[in-house]
Order: sequence, then C-alpha cells, then structure tokens
Amino acid sequence: MASVLGMLEEREAAARVRVEGLREEVARLAEVLEAAELELDRRVIAREELTEALAVSAAESTAMTTTEAEEVAALSFAPVPGSTVPPWREGLPVTVLAPDYQRILGVLEQQRSTGHGPLRAKEIAVELGLGATPAKVEGLRSKARRLAERGWLLLEAPGAFSAGRRSVALSARTAQGPGASTRGVRESRG
Repeated sequence: MASVLGMLEEREAAARVRVEGLREEVARLAEVLEAAELELDRRVIAREELTEALAVSAAESTAMTTTEAEEVAALSFAPVPGSTVPPWREGLPVTVLAPDYQRILGVLEQQRSTGHGPLRAKEIAVELGLGATPAKVEGLRSKARRLAERGWLLLEAPGAFSAGRRSVALSARTAQGPGASTRGVRESRG
C-alpha cells in the first residue's frame, strides 16, 4: 500500500511542477502579447501617417490648373464614411467617421449627458471594453487626439477629453490649398 501512495505522491509532485511551468509560460506569453500589441499600434499609426504624407507629396508633385485644383479641393473635403477624420463643421454627420471614432464620441456624449466631466484615454478604453493595457490606451489616445485636433471633441486638459464640438477654421492645410503640408502646424504645437 505504501508503494501506491508513494507513486501517487510522485505523480502529484510532477503535476505541480508542470502547473508551475505552465504558469510561468503564460506570464511570459502575456508580456510578449502586450509588446506585440504595442508594435501593432505603432505600425498602424505609422501607416496612417505615411499614407497621408504620400498623398500630400503626390498632390504637390502634380501640376494642376486652377479649375482642377478647385475640383480636387471640393472632392477632398467631402467626407467619406470610414476615411480619415475630416474637420468637423456644422451639419456634418458623425457617420462620416470610422466606427472606432464613432464609439469614442459615443462614450464621451454619454458621459456628458450624465453630467460627468472629461475622461482620460484609459477611462475611455475601459468604457469601450478594451481594457487598460498600454497598447489599447495609446491607440485610443491617438484617435481621441485626432478627433480633438479636427474639432469633433474637446481636449480639456492634457490627455483629458470631453464631448463637444468646435468649428475648425480653415486649417493650415486647407488654407494653403489641397495637398498642402501641415508640418508647420504640427511643429508649432510642439
């Protein structure tokens, strides 16, 4: 009988060692996943920036007549659902924004209707069910900042956003004509 009990104890000890090894592996994989999510978010932002820069470069290198420039200007400011975030202006529906941006605005509108003040990106991420991982929070912060820059919501304090819209006067890009660079505007903001 003692040998059977000894065998069971050996198997229990082996199972315990295996469980601890698996726990360590899960913790390591969680760190790897978080790093991969951060990298993915950085690459998405880089692609968006590159696409915008290439569009600006292509527009600058193409010689246009005044009539062509006016036609392009009229088309480039017509919002297309799912496209980049257009500057907010009176009468522009929220449906011109991609679904992610619409959800961010929805959370902030809901907070405003309940009388709460501004929310930080981490709080918005939690409200959207994304969790509070750095990768998710940074991606969401980038989107909220883009919405604030284009007048769809308000930047109350550094990193704190609230619902509300402000008309965006002609931005440097719009004022300089289609395809103009916003580099100077970004650099002046610091």
